[in-house]
Amino acid sequence: MHQMYIDIIIDAIIEQFETEERFYSEYLQLTKENWENWKSGRINLTGEEMQKIKNLFTDYEWMLTQKILRQTILFPEKRNIAVSEYKRLKTVIAKKWLQTGVGIAELIPEKNKEVKQTFIDLKVTAAYGEWGFDDIVTFRLPATLQGQLEGSKVELLDWVNENLMGTYVGE
Repeated sequence: MHQMYIDIIIDAIIEQFETEERFYSEYLQLTKENWENWKSGRINLTGEEMQKIKNLFTDYEWMLTQKILRQTILFPEKRNIAVSEYKRLKTVIAKKWLQTGVGIAELIPEKNKEVKQTFIDLKVTAAYGEWGFDDIVTFRLPATLQGQLEGSKVELLDWVNENLMGTYVGE
């Protein structure tokens, strides 16, 4: 199993679940030992458990992870930057979709409004008019940005064009 694959998955887990332990114990319902054995390639997870891992990503993001992994095979020097390259490419793709008018940016509503959120979710969709075939990339951003992102679509598009790379990737 490629370490870059694990690194990208762990980054998505931390982004969505805050800790690996919360993910494998609560969501996958695995022991730490089984989780560590899977990460090191000593055991396989069930199809259902692997589907839960895949569900950390949209279909488009999952395809992008596969492309990143292929690039790390062809260009070994990219192995140390696989996670940051994945995040960078997500932002490049989202910006391109928005700049060409193919994409729509929207904030994903909070699931639990009673709990103060420390993050907000941004979704950029390239819609093709066929049910289930839209391409989607998502971004989890600090909740402190909510004021900058609320308002008109133009303000959201401007913010994505000017700030997404630096905020999401950290460049």
